[in-house]
Amino acid sequence: MSTLSLRERIADFHATYIRCIDQDALEQWPDFFEAQCHYSVTTAENDRAGLAAGLIWANNRNMLHDRVSALRHANVYERQSYRHILGLPFITQSTPEVVEVETPFMVVRIMHDGQTDLFVCGIYRDVFKPGSDTLKLTSRRVICDSNRIDTLLAVPL
Repeated sequence: MSTLSLRERIADFHATYIRCIDQDALEQWPDFFEAQCHYSVTTAENDRAGLAAGLIWANNRNMLHDRVSALRHANVYERQSYRHILGLPFITQSTPEVVEVETPFMVVRIMHDGQTDLFVCGIYRDVFKPGSDTLKLTSRRVICDSNRIDTLLAVPL
């Protein structure tokens, strides 16, 4: 059997990542990240301005676990589900130590009453350490094209 190319490994990672979210297996979501990691959701406007703060911001996997715990036990929000649609990953940098990737995405939100809307679109800017058999994110910056983000942003993108 042939070895998967780096681009195929990244595409496989994305497929598994979005399946986890779309199937509401959020307790597994932090496992896609290194212990010391960065996860943020921001707007393209804020990204262009170099503003570090995001709508969601975490700097380690424990913060991601806390977010899932809050979603399950503390936050109150309308029942909803997501469906992610991804473009092809584009490798912007690849060295033995780091792989940087940009991947466009769209997320459709399905509300409890069946209403379906385009929720958000944008780009993932990811950093992976390529050395191990299993890819894990050291950084995922979710950059949303619109600066009008629905207040129901609860579930990770």
